[in-house]
Amino acid sequence: MRSQMQRRDFLSFLAAGGWSAAAARASAQGGGGRPNIVFMMADDLGYGDLSCYGQAKFSTPNIDRLAAEGIRFTQAYAGSTVCSPSRCVLMTGRHTGHCSYRGNVSGEPGIPDSDVTMAEVLREAGYATGIFGKWGLGNVGMPGYATRQGFDRWYGFLNQGQAHNYYPRYLMSDDVAEMLRENVVYGDKVPKDYAPDRIQKNALEWLDKQSAARPFFLYLPYTLPHANGEKRRDTGNGMEVPAGHPYENKPWPAPEQGFAGMMYHLDMLVGQIMDRLRAKGLDRNTLVIFTSDNGPHKEGGRNPEFFKSSGPLRGIKRDLTEGGIRVPFIARMPGTIPAGKTSEQVLAFWDLLPTFAELTKAKTPQGLDGVSMLRPLLGKGEIPHAPLYWEFYEGGFKQAIRDGKWKAIRKGLKGKIELYDLSADIHEDKDLAAAHPEIVRRMETLFGEMRTDSPLFPIKG
Repeated sequence: MRSQMQRRDFLSFLAAGGWSAAAARASAQGGGGRPNIVFMMADDLGYGDLSCYGQAKFSTPNIDRLAAEGIRFTQAYAGSTVCSPSRCVLMTGRHTGHCSYRGNVSGEPGIPDSDVTMAEVLREAGYATGIFGKWGLGNVGMPGYATRQGFDRWYGFLNQGQAHNYYPRYLMSDDVAEMLRENVVYGDKVPKDYAPDRIQKNALEWLDKQSAARPFFLYLPYTLPHANGEKRRDTGNGMEVPAGHPYENKPWPAPEQGFAGMMYHLDMLVGQIMDRLRAKGLDRNTLVIFTSDNGPHKEGGRNPEFFKSSGPLRGIKRDLTEGGIRVPFIARMPGTIPAGKTSEQVLAFWDLLPTFAELTKAKTPQGLDGVSMLRPLLGKGEIPHAPLYWEFYEGGFKQAIRDGKWKAIRKGLKGKIELYDLSADIHEDKDLAAAHPEIVRRMETLFGEMRTDSPLFPIKG
């Protein structure tokens, strides 16, 4: 919940001039001066997979431009180390100790009606809401389906399983399946309708319909650079990307060529969104965020070590070390967010719902784990963060906590607690548990206090 201090900071900010001159113009046109939000999230993109975060073998110029024109955060965290729970945390403002979806679930039961999502909060505040890409929180007909959780417009993959295929036979347009006839293979016919491009086309069409008269929330959960593991079993390469990218002739293994090509394609899609915002004159009154849902994958035949996708961090997707959960996070809004800034502010996906509620003057739901990060997001200084918590179920129950400089990891409810000092050991190499028993005891207490049991995700070990 919003603290009185945060409320005072927000009122002082408004008194000092508000969002920007562009926002004032939008207010005169009837938009109320509230900024639009474009939230772009890659799938399985690691901390080291952007050139503005140190990638040296391929480049991401459009995403780098976002960082040059805004703030690049170095201590931002995803909601989980895999797809669905990370998205649930983002949408509901509750970490994996409390949210309804704590793992990738076979059968996609969907989040319940009782969950209040970011889209519902913003739509209630008068925002147009659209999502294009991978939802992963409930199939059509279920309470968790995107159009039943606050989105006016939805176009993308039916579910998380279908999202592995970059040339599917159909995509969902709201509640109706839209056939992609170019992908129905007969004989030697090669599928041609690349899902990210079809999804992007629909996103741009929706964006074209928006104006300064009404604020909008555009959520773009791209599937790039997630692998198609099913295709990899047939071909050895699950990194599906159209031919013609600049890395296809590099002397690299085919999956690594494909991964770099996917990153090139993702960067191109980001550039298209930004070009459209600029062409419509909306980019100065639009908060644009780019991030990833978890750490890099080792799927589709690729090796994340080839491009050092975790950067200076240890671990990948499905790990609770930093490489599995710390992600790139860039925020841009010219005239409001300072350009070319790097921030060490600790923040996590569960902070974004209360942050966006504060930003848009929407009503903040009760019972959230996150707090508003509006001040750091606007480059107004860093603030302390309460302990951060994750739990994960694949391969046995695991927990992690970050509290200040300290990071604790435990496997099993009674497993040994590992303790790391992130200020001196970002790679989490030296376990300091034996040297700091008092901190270990505090972490053990927090492991119990920061979660509730979930009937859908019982602890098995």
